[in-house]
Amino acid sequence: MPPVAPTTDPRFAEIEGHRPYLLRYALAQLRDAQLAEEAVQECLVAALESLGTFGGKSSLRTWLTSILRFKVIDLQRRAVSERANVPFDEGTEAEDDGWLDDLFDATGHWREPPQAWSNPEAALEQRRFWEAFEKCLDRLPAAGSRVFFKREVLGEDTDAICKDERITPSNCWVILHRARIMLRACLEKNWFGKEATLG
Repeated sequence: MPPVAPTTDPRFAEIEGHRPYLLRYALAQLRDAQLAEEAVQECLVAALESLGTFGGKSSLRTWLTSILRFKVIDLQRRAVSERANVPFDEGTEAEDDGWLDDLFDATGHWREPPQAWSNPEAALEQRRFWEAFEKCLDRLPAAGSRVFFKREVLGEDTDAICKDERITPSNCWVILHRARIMLRACLEKNWFGKEATLG
């Protein structure tokens, strides 16, 4: 996308001055430099087009960030719809249930309790964590990855997800349950564990 063309409005320079902050925000959300730049460009264009509606009730940065947030969500939705081309194969996932049984004893308790995560808040702020998370998410079955991303990252309603994926609410719950367990195991091994081996 070409750079935003300057306008005669004196606030253009002020808006453009927020670009570094907006780029950092988009990069933290999208973890892709090219997509982050695209989101920021779309945000700035939208801001310039609707500059007349900015009443100053919030700071300019807050207003720009709210516009950018919607642009980021649009790009994330686009990525999810591209993943949706991979068909849902319930039979294949059902065959892999054995590993779930191995995690619990006859009473339903963990055979090996999950590790305590010492400081998850700090880890969430680290870019390397999100890279590891993305790799773990990619290792999930395609349907599990899509459903988890829609529900936990985009915050979509279960009903909307079920309609998009053509699954029942109970299937959605099972897929999310499996995805959470697999993600936790992957992150414990490759991020929170002593030996991070994900590559």
